[in-house]
Amino acid sequence: MKLSRSTKPNQGLTLLEFVVVLFSLFILASLLLPALSAPRVRNALGCMNQLKRMGLADRAWEGNQADEFMSAMAATNNEGLAENLFGSMSNELSSTRVLVCPSDRRRLPSSSFHTLTARNISYFINLDASEANPQDILMGDDNLTVRGVRVKSGLLAISNQVSIGWTADRHRLCGNLALADGSVQSANNLGLNAYWGDTTNLVSGTNGIRVRLAIP
Repeated sequence: MKLSRSTKPNQGLTLLEFVVVLFSLFILASLLLPALSAPRVRNALGCMNQLKRMGLADRAWEGNQADEFMSAMAATNNEGLAENLFGSMSNELSSTRVLVCPSDRRRLPSSSFHTLTARNISYFINLDASEANPQDILMGDDNLTVRGVRVKSGLLAISNQVSIGWTADRHRLCGNLALADGSVQSANNLGLNAYWGDTTNLVSGTNGIRVRLAIP
């Protein structure tokens, strides 16, 4: 019996074709990844720019108020809510949009400072920041965690031996901080704890409290 040879082409990929496909996929990925990451980079830079503006506004406010930051005056008057604190800077800030981080998907800017609520703010305020300590944190991203649990709106007192960190929903487990010297820094979880790691710098009249934050 005479065997006939099949005329159907081989359906499998040759080694050369396989290498060409892999190379094409690599080129495509190298083109797409920067484009996908660009919005995150822009959002992080936008957040830092906004904190820079708010920090400068607080320093301008402080220069006209007996050399005390806005947060210290508000804490004296028992006005610890973040919206009240940021609202007091309405003369120094041109728009409420600066109060919402570009990476914060949970909040929208308020139409005005008169209608400002916690739902329109993405940043905490440190009630114990001092002009005497240039590296004190004035304010920063509010997506904080304490012992791995996201913090709630209100007054947050951070005591000794408490681990703090960032959530992953905003800047990839990092956050931005405005300092008393007018600079803005980005910090990961280790860096965040290092800023408040000096347990000898306790809030006067408290029992082991390092810092008090107004969380929106």
